[in-house]
Amino acid sequence: MRTTVADFSKITCILRGYTAQETRLILEVLKDSGIRSVEITMNTEGALSMISEAVERFGDSLSIGAGTVLTMEQLHDVVAAGADFVLSPVMFTREMLDYCRERKVIAVPAAFTPSEIYAQLTGGADIVKVFPAVTVGPSYFRQLAGPLGSLPLMAVGGVNAENAREFIKNGCPFLGIGSGMFRRGDVSRGDADRLRADVEAFETAVRLPPVEGRG
Repeated sequence: MRTTVADFSKITCILRGYTAQETRLILEVLKDSGIRSVEITMNTEGALSMISEAVERFGDSLSIGAGTVLTMEQLHDVVAAGADFVLSPVMFTREMLDYCRERKVIAVPAAFTPSEIYAQLTGGADIVKVFPAVTVGPSYFRQLAGPLGSLPLMAVGGVNAENAREFIKNGCPFLGIGSGMFRRGDVSRGDADRLRADVEAFETAVRLPPVEGRG
């Protein structure tokens, strides 16, 4: 589901360390939810094949991206696998940002300080991931908006159903949720009902609109 920043999902689900079978289960649950983007991290075993499969099987209903992209070589690989967007825990080089723009792939590098955030945005980043967000807290995003205005930022790291709304209220338009979304045991057991309940609880917490036809 090729997307743009204008219609990028408010919530991105980060999948790190799941097996191919577990990833399929989570994607099946998410495809009927209000969470429209899913990141499969590159430090997951078999990540490239999982991304390719996810794009093929779920690309009509979900935006599939790659996470923990650290090098130009990895960027080439994930774009070739069909990733709609790429995230990183570090800043991207200008070459990487240009490559994403040329191929219409949404670039979400990470930054922490106001100077780093500004440099990535002026260099061509579509969204900047503030990581680890829990370290600075929700008010950091409101404070950034004072001198820099409204920015396309994504809070990642320590975000969960209990604090997600605070990040949004403080002006953070995007959230990335990893371990705060699902209980690992529910995924291991293949408990789709529990996973759906967790997704719905998270949607309620961040006040996503109800999904038509669900339930």
